[in-house]
Amino acid sequence: MSSERLIYLPLGGAGEIGMNAYVYGYGKPGKERLILVDLGVAFPDMDTTPGVDLIMPDITWLADRADQLEGIFITHAHEDHIGAVAHLYSRLNVPVYARAFTANIARRKMDEHGLDPEVVTTISAWPEVTKLGPFTVGAVPISHSIPESGGLVIDSPAGRVVHTGDFKLDENPIVGEAFDPELWADISKDGVQALVCDSTNVFSLNPGRSESELGDNITKLISEASGMVAATTFASNVARVKTLAEAGERAGRSIVLLGRAMNRMIEASVETGVLRNFPAVIRPEDAGDIPRENLMLITTGSQGERRAASAQLARGKFRGLELKEGDLFLFSSKTIPGNEKGVIWIINQFSERGVDVVDDSSGLYHVSGHANRPDLQQMHEIVKPKMLIPMHGEHRHLRQHARLGEEKGIASTIAVNGMMVDLTGDRPTVAEYIDTGRTYLDGSVKVGAMDGIVRDRIRMALNGHVVVTAILDEQDEPLGEPWVDLKGLAETGKSNAALVEIMEEDLNQFLMRAGKKTLKDDDKLEQELKRIARQSAQSEIGKKPEVTVVVSRMR
Repeated sequence: MSSERLIYLPLGGAGEIGMNAYVYGYGKPGKERLILVDLGVAFPDMDTTPGVDLIMPDITWLADRADQLEGIFITHAHEDHIGAVAHLYSRLNVPVYARAFTANIARRKMDEHGLDPEVVTTISAWPEVTKLGPFTVGAVPISHSIPESGGLVIDSPAGRVVHTGDFKLDENPIVGEAFDPELWADISKDGVQALVCDSTNVFSLNPGRSESELGDNITKLISEASGMVAATTFASNVARVKTLAEAGERAGRSIVLLGRAMNRMIEASVETGVLRNFPAVIRPEDAGDIPRENLMLITTGSQGERRAASAQLARGKFRGLELKEGDLFLFSSKTIPGNEKGVIWIINQFSERGVDVVDDSSGLYHVSGHANRPDLQQMHEIVKPKMLIPMHGEHRHLRQHARLGEEKGIASTIAVNGMMVDLTGDRPTVAEYIDTGRTYLDGSVKVGAMDGIVRDRIRMALNGHVVVTAILDEQDEPLGEPWVDLKGLAETGKSNAALVEIMEEDLNQFLMRAGKKTLKDDDKLEQELKRIARQSAQSEIGKKPEVTVVVSRMR
């Protein structure tokens, strides 16, 4: 029996939706040659990651083995698959491979970060393959909610792995390639060792719907609108942007694209040839010359992002354009769990202005980019893998997907981030566990999730902050009384006196009583002053704030 093994190791994206990063390796244990599939981001929220700009996988395990890494393959250009490439590239320094549209986006990101865009290599669709170490990798066209998504065929001496990436079974996707069941059957006919498969919509029981079903519904909605119409969707969903623009054009309206991401995606689509015959658009500054009832705006910000065009319109004017009473705003998108607050805020802001808002709840104006349960089962039937590894989903998605496989006699396992799975035998087995976590982009620096920075920020947000300053003379005696600065705390408490004064009095009383041993020891003095300050606040306002102590000694 060979001592070499084929491994799969998710560093992100397994047990969560977002931040995808999947390692494959082949070779002797610990000496495997490696490839990385995708390197994406997740997005922060104010409850758990206040102030953070982006969340990325912790790639320490992979960076420590960068000399074993052959290359990075990007399946498609959604941010949860491509967003961290430029941020983390310098720790890996290997070639990046992607199809033309995705490569275009990747090069733009590299350039924005001052990196060489030429490290990104454009690959063509299957049957073209790229050979790296023990691997031969090909990108198989598959439909999704962004152009040129590619599932990967990964061949190794231990057999073929099919990595679906994000996908749906759409045979008429408007933009991009249709799902071709015969092609997928052909790549699977000689046997597939493992199918590593998207799990996002495993709980959706009806077959997925085609992008082509939406055009007539959207056209009817826009045609019946009396005022200005605006619609938002993911900027990366180029097919939907085209569907919206064509519907607006059929309804006799001029099209305005609002938002940098929207314009960037359309430009990349045209440059790479994936988008043809897009309706003519006008600049926002020229829209004022056109009657309101003849305008349609297509905007970024379908997930309630505060700086995107949709939120800007909800606040008032954006680029000289304004929605008023009797206008229509369409969410041609699904709200991702966790983004509800931002979306509801936009809806209510528009409601206060008298704008009618239509969302996706009817199913008439949005279809998902992910395969539903019957579609996943169809993929299982086409590929007929020896084993199934669910990925791209929360734990509940992975568990249900694995159960579907086992019910059909496919050996399956739940592999979450950090679980290295040996794919070499007849069943997937856990080879070892790797410490994984998150890296935060916080301003212009990257910090670890366990560094305490965000945790301290949350504590200050929850409990407020106190700065205590005390000065001691050459004999280690208090020089005057300590003073206190408060942030984020009520100014008065139950005794109706100023909280600052009560705290300063309690702290001064302690300093007057403190022994020489305590006054000489900075650490002990700081600890006691913190304790007194928190005790005073707890007694007065029911809060135990974060406390910073500054002790100055006159020498």
